Amino acid sequence: MDDVTNQALAGGFQDAPCEAARAFRAILDAMARPGRIHPVTGVRPPAPLSVAAGTVLLVLADGTTPVHLAGACDTPQLRQWLTFHTGAPIVRREEAAFAVGRWAELMPLESYRIGVPDYPDRSATLIVELDALADTGARLTGPGIRTEHRLDLPETSALRANAALFPLGVDFIFTAGGRLAALPRTTCVEDA
Repeated sequence: MDDVTNQALAGGFQDAPCEAARAFRAILDAMARPGRIHPVTGVRPPAPLSVAAGTVLLVLADGTTPVHLAGACDTPQLRQWLTFHTGAPIVRREEAAFAVGRWAELMPLESYRIGVPDYPDRSATLIVELDALADTGARLTGPGIRTEHRLDLPETSALRANAALFPLGVDFIFTAGGRLAALPRTTCVEDA
């Protein structure tokens, strides 16, 4: 086997039922409590994908989940790794249920599915790779947040415009290393 094939076969969950269940719970908690940072472990995806982004994809994607790999994330190693572990088809951004990449590589937001009035859940979730996650910066309010929470975000104007589309719009999972935080479209975002 060549190196690309070896990388595709490696890096998944060692104890899939337990590790995937813990990761799924962390993702659910992150969506229910926007802006809260949660640790996740269990996978070793090929570079440049972070542990957290790889974990999200292995937990939430399957053979019926179209995934878009943006910019530097679109590598042969990552395509094979994702296909082997999930069976997810790799698609253009317009067709994606999930898209993963750096903020600038994922733009423009208008190119993703935002759902339709009868089915707002038929929208995309963007997994945004960051250098770090910190509970400082933008002020977050809304469902799942008692008073307010803070999260250092790459941009606030695009996130506010997305929230204004509610009940349509995209959802976000921000990842850095082995940590993640979510920002559903229901969250109000204000500058710090």
